[in-house]
Amino acid sequence: MDTSESSTRSGTEPSDGTTASPSRRGWRRWAMDTRPLRIPAYRRLWSSTVVTSVGSQLTAVAVPKQIFDITGSSAWVGAASLAGLLPLVVFALWGGAVADSMDRRKLLLITNTGIGVTSLLFWLQAATGTESVAALMVLLAVQQAFWGLNAPARTASIARLVPEAQLPAANALGSTVMQTGQVVGPLLAGVLIPVIGLPELYLIDALALCVTVWAVYRLPALPPSAGGAARRAGVREVAEGFRYISVHKVLLLSFLADIIAMVFGMPRALFPQLAAQTYGSYGEGLALGLLFAAIPIGAVLGGLFSGTFSRARRHGPMVIGAVVGWGAAIAGFGLSANLWVGAAFLAAAGVADMVSMVFRGAILLSAATDEMRGRMQGVFTVVVAGGPRLADVLHGTAGSVFGPRAAVAGGGLLVVVAMLALAAAVPALRRYRV
Repeated sequence: MDTSESSTRSGTEPSDGTTASPSRRGWRRWAMDTRPLRIPAYRRLWSSTVVTSVGSQLTAVAVPKQIFDITGSSAWVGAASLAGLLPLVVFALWGGAVADSMDRRKLLLITNTGIGVTSLLFWLQAATGTESVAALMVLLAVQQAFWGLNAPARTASIARLVPEAQLPAANALGSTVMQTGQVVGPLLAGVLIPVIGLPELYLIDALALCVTVWAVYRLPALPPSAGGAARRAGVREVAEGFRYISVHKVLLLSFLADIIAMVFGMPRALFPQLAAQTYGSYGEGLALGLLFAAIPIGAVLGGLFSGTFSRARRHGPMVIGAVVGWGAAIAGFGLSANLWVGAAFLAAAGVADMVSMVFRGAILLSAATDEMRGRMQGVFTVVVAGGPRLADVLHGTAGSVFGPRAAVAGGGLLVVVAMLALAAAVPALRRYRV
């Protein structure tokens, strides 16, 4: 634990004594812990996330929809996704180093403005009828590059804005908003496209980003620590981040826990086949929509009732338990022939995923020193973006060989076995607490 951080946080902690955990009685013990929202700076950062979590999903729906309308090919939609992945990975790693070497507020202002300008260009090409897949892919690559630069700075800033004891609660608030956006955004896009048209979705996202830029502008300055001020953001600094992870086992294990859960246990590539074959009698459209929505809905519910776990101090065991719970729920889903039972298992997996996100995020912010937090969040962004895509390949292949239900159930059981084996072999994670 880095005790030097206490002096950094002291300037942003509320003065009304809210840093201590107040007693909560009755139903409030179960509800989301909102203490971080009493801190004005964190409230501004969180409020900006509320706006963009929905707006960004409008663009996430509009881009593949427009590409499919132009080409009539799902292969082009998949190619566009890969076109956005490479710049996201490269710029997230570099962006982590940049976030450790400059004022994070300034970096957030630059990158959010860049994302907003890109959204305006998306709107312009759609409004003028430019039917160019190449232009869309270039804009998507640029947008993902800005996002890769933005995400590490945004998350690393949280530890400078709230006390260490409130990091799980702050992560729960942010993760709940993002998961809610993944549910509400696509549904809203589906309603709005027939009413206002595709170009206006891009414009709404661009306008939402203006609110984000204003909220970030009102944050306090977040300059680098004394050691980071003279540091360049180059390949050596990125490599230094990976060396830091290899030396600090609890950080490495937190990344491995997410890789185990996502690569072995994220079955979304099999949802279309399951909806058509296993749950076809319920209606393929209903089944497909329910399967895709169940995990985010469970995550939102987990966030709303995060008061049940966000005050836990044994962060390592909470991650282990959450990943094991995720694997068990995914295995249960694979064994379920009933759509509603299967959706319930996926929702339970979503709750477990929320717990895992909250405490993995808290570990990254508390176990790393401030001059390394940006790079840790850069690696975290790459893991979060890359894991599900590797899972798509693995589950798609396994589903073709063993059948979709067997592949899902086997993947879930593999998560449980791998996580328990990792926890038994390396005690650093199960012993970690704050």
